Amino acid sequence: MPHLFDPLTIKDITLRNRVGVSPMCQYSYHDGISNEWQVVHLGARAVGGTGLVIAEATAVEPRGRITPFDVGIWSDEHVEPLQRVTRVIKQNGAVAGIQIAHAGRKACTAQPWQGGAPVKQDDPDWWQVVGASPIAFSSEHQLPVELTVEDILHIEELFVGAAQRSLAAGFEWLEVHAAHGYLLQSFCSPLSNTRSDRYGGSFENRTRALLEVVRKVRDVWPERLPLTVRISGTEWVENGWRLEESVALAHLLKAEGVDLVDCSSAGNLSYVKVPAEPGYQVFIAEAVRRGADIPTAAVGLITEARQAEEIIASGKADLVLLGREMLRSPYWALQAAKQLGQPVPIPPQYLRAF
Repeated sequence: MPHLFDPLTIKDITLRNRVGVSPMCQYSYHDGISNEWQVVHLGARAVGGTGLVIAEATAVEPRGRITPFDVGIWSDEHVEPLQRVTRVIKQNGAVAGIQIAHAGRKACTAQPWQGGAPVKQDDPDWWQVVGASPIAFSSEHQLPVELTVEDILHIEELFVGAAQRSLAAGFEWLEVHAAHGYLLQSFCSPLSNTRSDRYGGSFENRTRALLEVVRKVRDVWPERLPLTVRISGTEWVENGWRLEESVALAHLLKAEGVDLVDCSSAGNLSYVKVPAEPGYQVFIAEAVRRGADIPTAAVGLITEARQAEEIIASGKADLVLLGREMLRSPYWALQAAKQLGQPVPIPPQYLRAF
């Protein structure tokens, strides 16, 4: 069996180890333009020894931002600033990934450190949010306008354009965000999608928008480069999206050319209490990996070196993605390698510390 610090090859891309930086929003940009904060933030994690660094949820259109301060990739103006991000990641030995996203009904909120509440309609930063159905995320959130079929097809093309710009910016790992209650996942769940057309009702119809996005993105994303999808494996409620549906979806994603499924959970229902404990979502990655015979990434309170090693060595997932732990410890991979007695390239500038 492989170990945490063994390389992972998917298509023409080889990660130097199986530790990755999960996409984590920074809410620190104007007009969606990447800046020095993103260069330093992601570059530091590449210096810290990870194999993969995934840039945060990057909006495919302005109304697809979670906050007015999200990074974006809806115009060619966004490409050159992102090239600085990919250069620093690659120069420090990691693979540069990006997550392209549309926030759907969870869009138009304040930055978390400003309370995270929905932006008020009289605020100049307000915009009308859209969704699979006219069902608000919570009693405080906007009632979304239901997308027409023409609107859905237009947004699918926005994902295509985002994928093409991601390639131009130098990214070599692309993730489509279909988790956490954002637009594509909200189509999948019967609790947020009550449509009666071809995008609602049955499992086949509810997953149609996601599969169409993936199919169109795969057509423009080079076959030699990994295409991945982040899903919410379960909504943790009865009558919601279930693990069994995630396995079935993974089968369909694999058939469309997806190379790895990034397995998270929840986020679509404001009232759900998730049983968060160390590794609480790993069972999703394992079930999808075994049930659909597709590589997976595990996420969710993975903080310890031996914990991460066990996930990989036992075959529960092919990759571990760390989020908040990477915010606390950007050099986590170097420290974990030392704990596990595994070789990892340490920047010569840092040798005396290790």
